[in-house]
Order: sequence, then C-alpha cells, then structure tokens
Amino acid sequence: GRTPHGTEVTLRPLTVDDEAVFHSVRRANAAWLEPWDATSPDASAPARGFSELVAHYDRDARAGRALPLVVEVDRRLVGQLSIGGIMLGSFRSCLVGYWVSRSVAGRMVIPTALAMAGDHVIGTLGLHRIEVNIRPENAASLAVVRKLGFREEGLRPHFLHIAGAWRDHVSFALTTEDLAGETLMDRLVRHTAHASHQSSQQSLARHTEGGPGSGGGAHLPF
Repeated sequence: GRTPHGTEVTLRPLTVDDEAVFHSVRRANAAWLEPWDATSPDASAPARGFSELVAHYDRDARAGRALPLVVEVDRRLVGQLSIGGIMLGSFRSCLVGYWVSRSVAGRMVIPTALAMAGDHVIGTLGLHRIEVNIRPENAASLAVVRKLGFREEGLRPHFLHIAGAWRDHVSFALTTEDLAGETLMDRLVRHTAHASHQSSQQSLARHTEGGPGSGGGAHLPF
C-alpha cells in the first residue's frame, strides 16, 4: 500500500533473515523506543533469542492467534505491527501494537500500516473490533489512532509492564459500526485531506491578517 503522500509501505512476516537489520534498527532507535517497550515483570527471565522469537511468531500465526508483521518503507525494514489476541466466535476482536523507526516518524507510515492491517482483519478475517492500548504520555502513538478515528474507551490502570513497572494505558477501539462501510484506508485519506485543508486555511489566515501592510484591513471570510 501507499501512504496518502505516496510513500510505499509493505507488511510481511518477520523471518530469521531479518536478524541483522532488525537489531540494527532497534539499536539506532533505542532511546526513542525503550520508554514504551514491554518488559517482563520477572527480572530473572532469560532473554528470548531472535530465532526463538521468529519461531514463536510463526506458531501464533499458524494457530490463527496473531499476525506478527514487519513494516517496510521502500523495501527497508523500519518497524513492526503486531496483531494479537485474535478471537473469533461471538467476540471477533483483536489487539494491535506497533513501533517505528524515528527516521520515518511523521510520514504517515504507521497510520497507513495500521489502516492496511485493520482493513485485512475486518475485510478478510471477518473481525468486528480492533483495540489499541497506549500509554497516556506517548503522544506520537496517540496521534496514530486519532488519525484513524479510533474511539477512546477509557483508562486501564496498571495495564501492561513497561520499562520496569506496571503502567496505565488508555484503551482505544474501532468496530465495523464505527466504519459504517468505509475502509480504514479511505478514512486515513479523508483525514489527511481535511487536515491539509485546515492547515492551508490557517496559513493563509496568518499571512492575510498579519502580513506586511495588512494594517488591520479586511479579513477573508473563512
């Protein structure tokens, strides 16, 4: 798929061949990502090796419990988007988590990846609800769900072990009723166009009202 600005975004499974570049991206973004990374409450638990991580992801995917994906921009690995807790039956819901390299932050990469994945789980897997849980301090991650119109459902105290402690999270969700027949990609494009239009109006207003020689003259009727 492509972002509303035309950047190519690809989602695919993580493989053992990704180990070197995966670790390189993580090292380069350690300070950016570590405050938001999940940690084990058991400090003595051994670290999972990369091949073991890939095998774990593959087992969950084959069992239909998860869709663990890497995010690529122009065929370069820049992050992950993991769909977990997939439940069918009368629930038909899932949980989504994500991270992205700072080098592509602000370029609509993760909103696009989430929209692509969301359209897949709703349109192909037949899920009804997508949930994302975010620390209230994580402004960049909050911006992602807001671009896609996720509903805020409230605070979940001590929800997930992050950076060595149980942290509060804000829960966001989206159902097929919220979309009302619209795809998430359509919604993202519409939001981007609206935001761009608003930004252009504000810029024009600033130049008209405060530019050289304006002298408090007539203002355009926005």
